[in-house]
Amino acid sequence: MADVFVGTWNLKESKNFDDYMKALGVGFATRQVGCMTKPTTIISIDGDVITLKTSSTFKSTEINFKLGQEFDETTADDRKVKSLVTLDGSKLIHVQKWDDKETTLVREVDGNNLTLTLTLGDVVSTRSYVKAE
Repeated sequence: MADVFVGTWNLKESKNFDDYMKALGVGFATRQVGCMTKPTTIISIDGDVITLKTSSTFKSTEINFKLGQEFDETTADDRKVKSLVTLDGSKLIHVQKWDDKETTLVREVDGNNLTLTLTLGDVVSTRSYVKAE
């Protein structure tokens, strides 16, 4: 089922991302760059390992994980978090925990569109991606 997420995804629209980054504690200058950046996300699967690469002119990250297995992650804003990614129906749910805080990143695919919903407390940001041809 995770196969629907495989591919190259280009950001086309972002809503409330600055507020989300602010809730994470990201500084003003980094938020300004983050809001202007249009990252590309590349998702691939090799056996039971999923690789999620996010690249932009500002910063690139890569995580490798197995569904349902907790792993250590350093986020694009340099938080050291414990992450767990699970598949719930058609949703890829990525939970990051650090310093008694928790954020959830939910990816859903609808045809050639991928929606990433980022939630931290009562702050919700939506980022819409389109699959590269």
